[in-house]
Amino acid sequence: MSEPSPAPFTPKPMTAKVENKHPAPTDEELRKRLTPLQYSVTRENATERPFTNEYWKHHGEGIYVDIISGKPLFSSKDKFDTECGWPGFTKPIDAAEVKALADKTHGMERVEVRSRTGEAHLGHVFNDGPKELGGLRYCINSAAIRFVPKEKMTEAGYAKWLVLFEPKEAEKN
Repeated sequence: MSEPSPAPFTPKPMTAKVENKHPAPTDEELRKRLTPLQYSVTRENATERPFTNEYWKHHGEGIYVDIISGKPLFSSKDKFDTECGWPGFTKPIDAAEVKALADKTHGMERVEVRSRTGEAHLGHVFNDGPKELGGLRYCINSAAIRFVPKEKMTEAGYAKWLVLFEPKEAEKN
């Protein structure tokens, strides 16, 4: 998919409060911890190259977390092949952890997606996703997220999110 013209998508205001028990890392700490690409994407609003990034064609079962804060952002259950060169998701795990902002850079009108706790630039959201799943396409830079496989979620501290992978009642019958 190519990037669509300006979308009539209007982000919904976030109502849930996100607690941040850990202070944000300093710029110096981030420069030491992140690769140059991860820093450029998350802190300078860069975009990684399409079709060559880590998670574009990734199909493992698990969650994708913010590279800065470690907060869960997206589930593999909501990932779909976008054909645009970046990983695409139909929705975030927790809408309160993702914020949408108007972005009028590069002569376009888009909706930027940022992580609320980590304040990381993640990518953009468009209204050309699968209609049957809500119609949104969260187009996310792989450099802004880290994948935690389902089988490692408990040891990595994400056990409470395993519920995302349990069969729904309709699937059990």
